[in-house]
Amino acid sequence: MTNVNTNPGTLNPLFHPAAHYDSPTEVLNAKDLSAPEKRIILSSWASDMYAVESCPAMREIPGMSHTVRLVDILGALRKLDGDNDNDDPPRGGGVPMRLRRPWAAAERQAA
Repeated sequence: MTNVNTNPGTLNPLFHPAAHYDSPTEVLNAKDLSAPEKRIILSSWASDMYAVESCPAMREIPGMSHTVRLVDILGALRKLDGDNDNDDPPRGGGVPMRLRRPWAAAERQAA
């Protein structure tokens, strides 16, 4: 078996981001990464693959000594997209779905 040098200085930040970045904010502020590279790292961290079993709002990323909150990862992705979080709430609309009651039609005919 070959010995792999896992020194953080020799690892590629894209393939081993946890060895280089300790939080979503650090990824977001990294000058050496392009926006698509930041998106790749943050999206992979947001994956359900890293979800903590008893707490799905947390991510346990291999190589990190602590868990990361999913809300922090998603917030960093929104900042990367230029979303200012001041969007209006979604408007209501559409036709409300109503359950059909076949007995109601029979009651109307009987009356």
